[in-house]
This record gives sequence, C-alpha cells and structure tokens, in this order.
Amino acid sequence: MNLSNLIKNKAYELGFSKIGIAKAQFYEQDKINLNNWIDNGYHGSMDWIERRKDEKSDIFQYYPNAKSVISLALNYFTGYSKDYFSNHKISNYAWGDDYHNLLKSKLFTLLDYIKSFDKSLNGICCVDTSPISEKVWAQRAGLGWIGKHTNLITKDYGTWVFLGEIITDFKLEYDKVFTTNLCGSCTACVEACPTDAIIGDYKLDANKCISYQTIENRSEIPEEFIGKMDGWIYGCDICQEVCPWNHRFSVISNEASFQPRDFLKNNDINFLYDLNQEEFSKYFKDSPMKRTKRNGLKRNIDFLKY
Repeated sequence: MNLSNLIKNKAYELGFSKIGIAKAQFYEQDKINLNNWIDNGYHGSMDWIERRKDEKSDIFQYYPNAKSVISLALNYFTGYSKDYFSNHKISNYAWGDDYHNLLKSKLFTLLDYIKSFDKSLNGICCVDTSPISEKVWAQRAGLGWIGKHTNLITKDYGTWVFLGEIITDFKLEYDKVFTTNLCGSCTACVEACPTDAIIGDYKLDANKCISYQTIENRSEIPEEFIGKMDGWIYGCDICQEVCPWNHRFSVISNEASFQPRDFLKNNDINFLYDLNQEEFSKYFKDSPMKRTKRNGLKRNIDFLKY
C-alpha cells in the first residue's frame, strides 16, 4: 500500500470523516478573488485577513516548501437549535467543546504518523486560524464543492464539517478536483438569509452576516439588524439549515465533545444573560462561545429585545 493510502486509512482511524490530497501550487485567481473581497470591505473588521492576505492567497508565501495539501473534514452535526433551545438560538458548532483543540490534536497525530515513515518529511498542521483558504483547498482535494452560501458542501455530510489541513514538503498521490457544482438552480440559502448577507452567488458580505455580528464584531450591532436576528445570540445556521444537501445527508456526529453541554440544554436565555464573569468563565471554559466574551453575549441578548 502506498503512503497516500496509508495516510487516508490512518485519518479514518483517527475519526476524520473525509480526506483528500491536492497538489500545492499557486493560483492567480485565488489572489484576485481575495483582493476583490477585501477591497470591497466584505471582511468587516477582521483585519487579520487583510494582514495575511498574501499567505492566504499563495500557499508558498505561507509554506515555501509545500508540495501537497492534505485536506480533512470532521463531521460535527448534533441537531438543530429548535431541538434544544426554546427562546434563543446558538450555532451548532458552538454547543460543545472548542473544535480547534480536538482538530489540532488529530492533525498532529496524523502528521507524526506520516513522519514515522521518513523523519526527513516535514509539514505543518492548519485549522481555520491559519492563513489558508480551507474551502478552496478542500474542493481541490475532492472533498466537495463551495455552495452559494460560501460553505463547503460534501455529498456525505452536507455542510456540517470542520476543516483542517496538513501542508507537506513531499509529493503524494493527488485526488481529483471536485469540479461539479451540485447547487444547480437552488437559491434556498440566498432567499432564507434575513439580512441579505449572500450578496450574489458564492459571495458573502460579512458585515451583513448574523454570525459575524454576534461573534467577530466588537462594536454595537447596527440598527439595520433590528428585527432580523431570528433569535440568534451566537452565530447563525440559517443558510445551512435550509440547504437541501443537509436535509438529505446530515449525519449525527459520534464525537462526544461536540454534543451540547448540559447547562445550555437545561437553561434559558435569562440564565445566560445573568451569568457573572466567574460563572461565564466556568461554564464556557474550552467552549467556542468564550470568543464573544461575557459582554458580547449580553450585547447579543440585549439586541433581541429591539
């Protein structure tokens, strides 16, 4: 069995849901697309995207010796907000433990396994905090295609996957690029977005996105969002919840750390609002929701009153 197949078998053994391998190379169109997106201000206040745009649009700027990009997906779907929460909504990905920790642990284990065959082999592990266009590379590795909502869609798990990568300095066998766009004429996500954040097929304005406003925005939520939040206090899954591919192929994850925390299931929005700083730190330890901080969560809940 060749190394590429051994890597794939090990990835599935570690619990990854999908894996593919793409050849590392520069694509001029990636640079054009990213620069246009930034120049239009669609990245909002996420300044780190602009600071590292050269790396994000050219993999050799990030890892000069890159030859292969191993893209991996991990299913995280555990249900819908309406299944757990009565008077508010929280994005599915944030119900359990912080996925970055689990994903990086699995990636480092896989990289160590790869190095066990040849200690001269090198590579780096990446998650969504790294300057790499994850969804683009996942499509090149054959994992799925990028939908009109700009999320990666897989035929096996829909959009409910976390992505991670290992960029290596050695050549592997490359998978076929996923070239078929299976969205067709469907515009369910575009029509369902209450804030018109999907400004055109395959283009998102973060400034208009509920997820951006409730997580990344550190200022006040603009008045134009009044009456449009649809109960979301952290993130938003609307474009994913209406996607037909999720209706057909979503599978409940067997990863225990992604399951909803008991205190989220057993308490309402008032409980979350009344948490003091000590309680917030205790309940949201190792949770993605700590990113918005206590004041941010209270701001989000307050905004629903308008």
